[in-house]
Amino acid sequence: MDMTNLEVQLFKALAHPLRLKILKNVCETEACVCELHDHAEFSQSNISQHLRILKDADLVAQRKDGLNVYYSLKDPRLKDIVKMADEIILSNLKEVEAFLHQAE
Repeated sequence: MDMTNLEVQLFKALAHPLRLKILKNVCETEACVCELHDHAEFSQSNISQHLRILKDADLVAQRKDGLNVYYSLKDPRLKDIVKMADEIILSNLKEVEAFLHQAE
């Protein structure tokens, strides 16, 4: 598979609100599905399905401890991707806000 297709796979895995929310949660600390469920308004089975997509995209790692499976970032550089996306969005919003103030 060529690099472009691999990049598309990575961004597709990030292109869902719940998956991005899950990823942001595991950026801070590893978490099990039950902990992720506490931070989201979705069922545990729905969260598990999205975790599988993130795992298949090689974005999260899993570790089993007793009955619980804990998820964490597979590569800490993913934090940088999320942070850069937030910075780009905030920068764009500031530009729009400045433009709107000029138009008044």
